[in-house]
Amino acid sequence: MSSLGEEAKDWIISIVVAVVLAFIIRQFVVELYIVDGPSMRPTLQSQERLVVNKFIYQFREPQKGEILVFQYPRDPKRDFIKRVIATAGDTVEIKDGRVFVNDQLLNEDYILEKTKSEYPKSTVPKGTIFVMGDNRNNSEDSRFADVGFVPLDLIKGKAMLVFWPFDAFKTLP
Repeated sequence: MSSLGEEAKDWIISIVVAVVLAFIIRQFVVELYIVDGPSMRPTLQSQERLVVNKFIYQFREPQKGEILVFQYPRDPKRDFIKRVIATAGDTVEIKDGRVFVNDQLLNEDYILEKTKSEYPKSTVPKGTIFVMGDNRNNSEDSRFADVGFVPLDLIKGKAMLVFWPFDAFKTLP
């Protein structure tokens, strides 16, 4: 009878350790997200599943070209996924359907189509980033006042890879 009790105790300890480890990993290391909507097409499709590294930005700030998840500034319960276009101190401007960062035209082979909107030349404030969706004409991003420059403290993590559906498996920049 004592061996049955010992085995039950071992199982309970194993389950508790697994739950604690899963919580720690999800809270501090990686989290899974579902893409909701067309704003990142063609790079990401709606309903794709992503692995997001929550740990990386503890050691460095986001870099241009990275795709990240952040809390929507107007409603922090909602998460957005966008691409970093400019970082603190950079100037950003959109004219004639093209994006300029520090007066240099961005080479954006990942966008769906040219941007139809304009954006006046602005400097990204310290502690923030400027983000845009790859589907520029169907994306709520830093061009709009409700998103604006995204504070670094609202960033949840860097999108690392698409793992579902399996045929769409890929790593992200």
